[in-house]
Amino acid sequence: MNQPANQLEALKAFTTVVADTGNFRQLAQYAPRDATTNPTLILKAVQQPEYAPLLAEAVAAHRSAPLSGIVDEVLVRFGLEILKVVPGRVSTEVDARLSFDTAATVARARHLIGLYEKAGIGRDRVLIKIAATWEGIQAARALEREGIHCNLTLLFAFCQAVACGEAGVTLISPFVGRIYDWYKKAAGPAWDEAARAGANDPGVQSVARIWCYYKRFDVATEVMGASFRNVGQITALAGCDLLTISPDLLAALQASTEPLARALDAEAAKAADIHAVTYNEAGFRWALNEDAMATEKLSEGIRAFAADAVKLDQLIEAQR
Repeated sequence: MNQPANQLEALKAFTTVVADTGNFRQLAQYAPRDATTNPTLILKAVQQPEYAPLLAEAVAAHRSAPLSGIVDEVLVRFGLEILKVVPGRVSTEVDARLSFDTAATVARARHLIGLYEKAGIGRDRVLIKIAATWEGIQAARALEREGIHCNLTLLFAFCQAVACGEAGVTLISPFVGRIYDWYKKAAGPAWDEAARAGANDPGVQSVARIWCYYKRFDVATEVMGASFRNVGQITALAGCDLLTISPDLLAALQASTEPLARALDAEAAKAADIHAVTYNEAGFRWALNEDAMATEKLSEGIRAFAADAVKLDQLIEAQR
């Protein structure tokens, strides 16, 4: 058996590699199976000269549509371009401003899927990204029953992961780097980077705990680690179902020939001495409230994505 040429190729032996970008012209060189986008990535892309025509064309073709409809056209246009490059799925995000409205989230997700289907793309190639609030998780529960597959994002707490599994969500995106950021900031001068690296990284530990729980109790929901700050966080999660990685870190993995071994072991997880838990709405909200990091990062993430959604709205309005 041939040895992998680099760490990226070695990682692909254990884990499905996903590209975290709206820059579809970068994708081919890393050969990811899937790709994810979010409002920040799309906003960044449409302001680049090579992608600006996509925005202009979508606005020109749908000038009389409601603003939300034009936004969805832009998001799907990027998704369609990405699907020409990746063989698997693209994740397209529902407006973060709907994060606490179950019915509106369901309606927006149906609209996005309808646009993909109109373009000839089947539901098996699209994941609808929704913030992992209680309302978002209930929207995903309803959508999954309709065959609309969901990717629950901004996931920081164990209770969010458990509730997503119980809702039958296709995939979750627990955030590694943002958890790391919070604990590093909270520790201040006492933070020991070397001691909290790799398997000891708090973001890595959070994802590993969720992954082990899912494997122990045969939860079908896929775990896709996201939001990485360094290569060490990625290699410490080798063996996770999927990892979504930014182009700069994909490049770093591709440039490294350091050995890479499987870090997460499904057989060990199945034998782990852990207990099943369940959450109703009150229990979920209390558990999330008790986790200061998750509460702060979830709120912060929703606000940031909503702010970028407003900026995208403004770019579109300027061209109408």
